[in-house]
Amino acid sequence: MRGSLPEDLRDVLPRAELDVEAALEKVRLICDDVRHRGAAAVRELTARFDGVEIATTRVPAEAIERALAELDPKVRAALEESIRRTRLVHRDQRRTETTTQVVPGGTVTERWVPVDRVGLYVPGGRAVYPSSVVMNVVPAQEAGVGSLAVTSPAQKAFGGLPHPTILAACALLGVDEVYSVGGAQAVAMFAYGTDECPPATMVTGPGNIWVAAAKRLLKGRIGIDSEAGPTEIAILADETADPVHVAADLISQAEHDTIAAAVLVTTSPELADAVEKELPGQVSATKHSERIAEALGGRQSGIVLVSSIDDGLKVVDAYAAEHLEIHTADAAAVAARVRNAGAVFVGAYAPVSLGDYLAGSNHVLPTGGCACHSSGLSVQSFLRGIHVVDYTREALADAAAHVSVLADAEDLPAHGAAIRARFDWQVPATTETSD
Repeated sequence: MRGSLPEDLRDVLPRAELDVEAALEKVRLICDDVRHRGAAAVRELTARFDGVEIATTRVPAEAIERALAELDPKVRAALEESIRRTRLVHRDQRRTETTTQVVPGGTVTERWVPVDRVGLYVPGGRAVYPSSVVMNVVPAQEAGVGSLAVTSPAQKAFGGLPHPTILAACALLGVDEVYSVGGAQAVAMFAYGTDECPPATMVTGPGNIWVAAAKRLLKGRIGIDSEAGPTEIAILADETADPVHVAADLISQAEHDTIAAAVLVTTSPELADAVEKELPGQVSATKHSERIAEALGGRQSGIVLVSSIDDGLKVVDAYAAEHLEIHTADAAAVAARVRNAGAVFVGAYAPVSLGDYLAGSNHVLPTGGCACHSSGLSVQSFLRGIHVVDYTREALADAAAHVSVLADAEDLPAHGAAIRARFDWQVPATTETSD
């Protein structure tokens, strides 16, 4: 992409396609079934979609304890460090109550109140995601959510339970309410509740197209964080970038799924050539080479050549990637100019994989270009700001005439009357002027 940039870059940049609308009708049937038949429907849907019969949706406490006891000590140490770092970052996101004196005798206080109960979704499928347990649970805990539950798809290989590493991560975080449920039925379970799982106020966490469709369908009945789509990485690089690093990082995200997106935006044709030459060797050496090759070869991935870093920034801002790496000279200064990204990774030693596990940042991030208007999961996701208005009689009297005038201007005279009813004198309903 040389020379002048198209006016609407979002229409021409490579992007993974996820047709959530097409999945809605099938998901509607699933959610309605759960709404009317509860846990029985959830169990039957689990047998149909996951191929495993479960006697109950809730994971027994002893299974969670056993998973932690049997966890590889090295994995346990890594998870504990991930939890420690993630908690450090998210603890600093806590909000404080703020009171503003608007006028003498009139204040507005903003209180931050956590949601009552959240359901946290941890994907199953091609990979195991104990890191997603950490990224969902820690901000909810730091926000002060009083009740939280984790759900993850039932695994046939583990007798209908979620993967034991998922269960062990829950145990490390002190979460003892865990369910063997995945897909749209998991979102419906949290939205409507069953005789085995109380309803939640909010559901968070990434999932497949069925999870995304259920979130869209049930939004309003239950709060959601986002409709997570296929994972994506964009890299903005110049001639100073190391093609080995760039190729490795593109591959790391392509490893997630055949529809994962990996996009390189660069000012350097030489770097683009070097990365293209580097990719085949690195791909062939990986465990999931077929999956990665399909993702990198798909329409959602590619290399974009630009004339300058300024143009590159326009491209990556239009793309609004879930993960954006900056591999340029003076990378920190370039990163500071980015406006749209779920998370920005600065320089050669802050790859996305660090953010996935141990940077302390959150890896539940907006996808599909939603980073231009939405944020990743944080403590703020689980808090609601409530304004508390406290005015004395004198302070209300001082505002009464203005309220009455504005009420009449909006043709809502009862609003003004509600003010005047508090006084034994009449506030003029309108203000008249004479020439």
